[in-house]
Amino acid sequence: MVDTLKLLVALAIVVAGMVGFYRFEDQATWIRLLGLLATIVVAGFVVVQTTMGRGIWRFATDSRTEVRKVVWPSRQETLQTLLIIVIFVLVMALFLWAVDSVLFMIVRYATGQG
Repeated sequence: MVDTLKLLVALAIVVAGMVGFYRFEDQATWIRLLGLLATIVVAGFVVVQTTMGRGIWRFATDSRTEVRKVVWPSRQETLQTLLIIVIFVLVMALFLWAVDSVLFMIVRYATGQG
């Protein structure tokens, strides 16, 4: 029940920030944006205080840790893979063009146009 109340408070904070952004049209845009960003940060802080928010935060930190463990390919491996993909795409394009041309000739012959 408390978590639901916290989520509703966070939603109310974001809505208040959006209303303020449009309500104070006479202010400079950068001031309005700072106010909107501040309300989003405060709402995010409120959300992180919930069970669901802590789970999301834990997932984000675990994901960042996993990304750091990834062995990224070298520049040479990336370029070789790119070259293989480009060659394969060109070969498939030529094959599909040939099949399309043959089918087009068959249809022209079958309909008496060729």
